[in-house]
Amino acid sequence: MQAVDFEELRPMLLGLAYRLLGSMWDAEDVVQEAWLRWEGTDRSKVREPRAFLLTVVSRLALDQLRSARVKREAYTGPWLPEPVTTTQAGPLDTAELRDTVSYATLTMMERLSPPERAVFVLREAFELPYDEIAGIVGVSVANARQMHHRASVRLTEGRDRFQPSAQDHTELLAKFIQAAEGGDLSALTELLHEDVVAWNDGGGKVRAALRPIIGRRKVAIFLRGLVLRYIFSDAQVIEVNGHPAIWTRIGEHHQLVVIEIRDGLIKDIYGVLNPDKLTRVGPG
Repeated sequence: MQAVDFEELRPMLLGLAYRLLGSMWDAEDVVQEAWLRWEGTDRSKVREPRAFLLTVVSRLALDQLRSARVKREAYTGPWLPEPVTTTQAGPLDTAELRDTVSYATLTMMERLSPPERAVFVLREAFELPYDEIAGIVGVSVANARQMHHRASVRLTEGRDRFQPSAQDHTELLAKFIQAAEGGDLSALTELLHEDVVAWNDGGGKVRAALRPIIGRRKVAIFLRGLVLRYIFSDAQVIEVNGHPAIWTRIGEHHQLVVIEIRDGLIKDIYGVLNPDKLTRVGPG
């Protein structure tokens, strides 16, 4: 296998590392380290280069994730994944690849332990058999199956069985933009699910709520405060992590708003304001 072949696999490997880490910066570091290890490997002893590199990237990402979780626990306010444009997310040839890179799924995967997250991603997105996954993660096949089951239950709990179409998603976002920019608080509230949760990531660099805001009433009050205090402008729909999202300006800062839909209403609102996490998104 020549160096050019690694480059052919790089988008897939980046997609794997990004799903495991929720950060493209960290994913690029992991894949670069995998390339260095590949360059120093005796290729004649590698029967399946793809499997070999999947293993290397997964293990490097797991090590990185374990240390990253300590930093994220000390993060100012809620830690949200770094969003990326869909073209940066790697191949999205299947529904599973698209779903496992969705912003809502990446956020929920933060609830999993690093091994559970690896098992889930390797099984769901890359369809690896359990014996290979067990070898990569360092657990028994039975444990790998149990981890996958636990992760699947936790990630599907409370989500719609059938995800809305891109058109439905875009239409709901358009209504959200119109209501926010027009200051129509009644219309905003009507778009919210009873159990809606708003998450805001300013990273200590931009003013943002330091805790999740839970429930329609509290989220509506929070949004009302934003509408009264700041001007929402330049809002437009862009595609992020395989799904539509809102790129807008709130006051002096840019913000990316991603929503999760349940029962045709907005169940989760993810607001990313930390400028360090917005370098890969935004119009043109």
